[in-house]
Amino acid sequence: MTRRLRDQLTRASLDAWAVALPTECSGCGRADRALCAACRRALQPDVHPVTRDDVLIWSALTYEGVARQVIAAYKDGGRTDAAAALAMPLRAAIVAALAAVPSSAVPSSMRPDSAASRVPRLIDPGVYLVTVPSSRSAWRLRGYHPVDTLLHRAGLRATPLLAQRGDTVDQVGLGRAARAANKSRSLLARHPLDGFAVILVDDIVTTGATLLEARRAVFAAGGTVVGLATLAETRRLLPR
Repeated sequence: MTRRLRDQLTRASLDAWAVALPTECSGCGRADRALCAACRRALQPDVHPVTRDDVLIWSALTYEGVARQVIAAYKDGGRTDAAAALAMPLRAAIVAALAAVPSSAVPSSMRPDSAASRVPRLIDPGVYLVTVPSSRSAWRLRGYHPVDTLLHRAGLRATPLLAQRGDTVDQVGLGRAARAANKSRSLLARHPLDGFAVILVDDIVTTGATLLEARRAVFAAGGTVVGLATLAETRRLLPR
């Protein structure tokens, strides 16, 4: 089958689904497509480093325009049909974070009988992907964990090393100080993390309060954070 014929069959299939189940693009609102070709192109990753409190974070998209619309619809609008398109940028950010990890940062004492080696992982030996657990209220509202779902679509899997200490309020609308206070001491490790090298993964970094709290929790349990990656970055309007 030629590529042209395959593309024609794909479009025909999408048109058929559009008749049976009408939908609209979560990026621009165009009818009959869950994500139109133009918006899909706008989600191509542009991985770049950002800093929050002198901590380096790799991010794949800027949280504006199409990316903002699609991510918001995916997280809070139930548009899980965008997961496949968002999974690849997140994977690209993780690859960049992993590539930046110096070999000396990964513990050399990873033995088959160690606690760390028994935890399932799908990236470099000795390095674990860890996401920030959803609050109970967010889980009740969504019914799924947005970042873990994207990792699954990207062929990766998070290791559940962190837990919520209590419930926090939604960060949207909070200022820098309020975000930090809201997240302060909100996470803890499920067990000691001696010998664990971790890449922290989240969806959007704004002030960095969530990732910095996750980093603190890993360090407090004896683990090492060797990288941080996010799907998107909210650009700062003013310098810190």
